[in-house]
Amino acid sequence: MLLVNKPPGWTSFDVVNKIRYKLKSMLGVKKIKVGHAGTLDPMATGLLIVCTGSSTKKIDQYQGMPKEYVGTITFGASTPSYDAETEPDGTFPYDHITPEMLEAVKAQFLGEIDQVPPLFSAIKVDGQPLYKKARKGIQMEVKPRRVHIQTIEWTRIALPEVDFLVRCSKGTYIRSLAHDLGRALESGAYLSRLVRTRIGTYPLETAWELEDLVDELEDLIPDTTAG
Repeated sequence: MLLVNKPPGWTSFDVVNKIRYKLKSMLGVKKIKVGHAGTLDPMATGLLIVCTGSSTKKIDQYQGMPKEYVGTITFGASTPSYDAETEPDGTFPYDHITPEMLEAVKAQFLGEIDQVPPLFSAIKVDGQPLYKKARKGIQMEVKPRRVHIQTIEWTRIALPEVDFLVRCSKGTYIRSLAHDLGRALESGAYLSRLVRTRIGTYPLETAWELEDLVDELEDLIPDTTAG
């Protein structure tokens, strides 16, 4: 099991494929099981658990662990993907939002809530990820999911930007939380930055930088050209 800090712009599968390629080269095998325990969107960075070999049997166990995130919500606009991956499709007033309102609105989202995932997500409907349908302009009805949000803390309020810390259960979409907070405050909002800082007891501080991990694996690959 490897803890990796996912770089921005990479999909979770990009990270898995990179590690799989290096491990195959290092071990001299054609196939090896490699998977991740919880998708991060391309825009997001932070902790990704990558399982290899027999540890892939524990992926469900790791996926079920609670998560911690920090990031930034930008108020005054909405986007189709609920984050900065797509251009704004609407603008809204935000001058009326106060720190007191931000503190009060948290109560609506703490504990067990029903949350509707974004259309731009990897959830499959009829065997196809929703984001593929969304990119084609196909509107789909997405059923809400039951999630648990333990903590919402505002760590910086500089409207239209608000920084946060969230602790939540598996299956929680921080993008949906940002979108829903915008609506609850009679404005619009989208997720403009996201970092996953913890999964269960595993903190981001102990994770490999992907480039460093790849370099380490390359050092372990035997040089078959020598001698």
